[in-house]
Amino acid sequence: MTKESLITIAEFEELARTHLPYAVEQGGRLEAIAPGRSSYRLPYSPKLLRPGGSIIGPALMGLADIAMYAAVLSLIGRVEMALTTNLNINFLRRPGQRDVIAEGRILKLGKRLAFGEVTSYSEGEDDPVTHATLTYSIPPEAR
Repeated sequence: MTKESLITIAEFEELARTHLPYAVEQGGRLEAIAPGRSSYRLPYSPKLLRPGGSIIGPALMGLADIAMYAAVLSLIGRVEMALTTNLNINFLRRPGQRDVIAEGRILKLGKRLAFGEVTSYSEGEDDPVTHATLTYSIPPEAR
């Protein structure tokens, strides 16, 4: 693994503004990035609630996906066409009505695929809300 991330928070935010309008509309932001790791925050909004007051699953899946995207780019640089090929998520407990923070971590980076996990937490709580494993395809020209 490299000693420094190959993309900065500012570079990732610019990429999100340009190519990930959904993420920007949700108000999410990359809070930390290091080689093979990321921390991404989804701000709480009543618009994200489903009946019963829980944050909707698609928002939590999207959060896991963007956290993993940042973790992948931390190791390969700004490669916009690195794409999700698989996302498996387990909803472990109901999230609180507060921000959700996703912690992404690359477990294996190969020439064509990256595999990692994302665990998310309601802000201020220790027990995880979700655990996801993801695989990303890396375009041949990127490596």
